[in-house]
Parts: sequence; C-alpha cells; structure tokens
Amino acid sequence: QVQLVESGGGLVQDGGSLKLSCAASGNIFSLNDMGWYRQAPGNQRDMVAEITKGGITNYADSVKGRFTISRDNAKKAMYLQMNSLKPEDAAVYYCRAHGTYYDGSRVRTNWVWGQGTQVTVSS
Repeated sequence: QVQLVESGGGLVQDGGSLKLSCAASGNIFSLNDMGWYRQAPGNQRDMVAEITKGGITNYADSVKGRFTISRDNAKKAMYLQMNSLKPEDAAVYYCRAHGTYYDGSRVRTNWVWGQGTQVTVSS
C-alpha cells in the first residue's frame, strides 16, 4: 500500500506563513501527479495546487502568487509553501498522489489521499 502523511499545519496569524509537507511511503514504484487540496467546514474539497512528476505546476486562482508547490522525487515528498495567509485559507489540507505501487498481491495504479493537516489562520 501507499501511505501519504501530511505535516506542518498549525495556527498562524493573518499574513503569516506555513510550509506543509507530504511524505509518501510503501512499496512505491512511481509517484506521478501530486497535489494539495483543502476542505473547510461545510465546503467541498477543492484543489489548491498540483504538480506533475516533471515539475509542471497549476494553482487555484485564489492562491496564485502566495502559495508555491514543489516536490522532491528522490525523497517521495511534496511541499506547499504558503505565504500571506488569509483567514479564508483556513481548512484541512490534504495531499493526493497518483501512484503505482505493490499492494501485497498485485501492482496497482491509483489516486491516494493523506489524512489531512489542519491550517488555522487568525484574524
């Protein structure tokens, strides 16, 4: 199986910064597209930023110029540098990856989600 574990969330003041990390583990053959999503209470889960294996990025309009997604393929990790945070950025942030892995019986290629990390922005 593949496990994705997010870290780096917490409480920050309006205008502050946080850096989220996502670490992948398991019998992974490759990690393809990866991304960060977020979900605030009562809202749907929305894409924040995406990155391909080759490093091509895509951002939600609401975070362009403030957030930067990156990845380290050798470490099987992905990051989200969040600057100029606003109260409306508060949410649970989830890591998602499209991976090829061995699940103990066969090789699979699936989207996998992490458990999420809470980001709170105080005004």
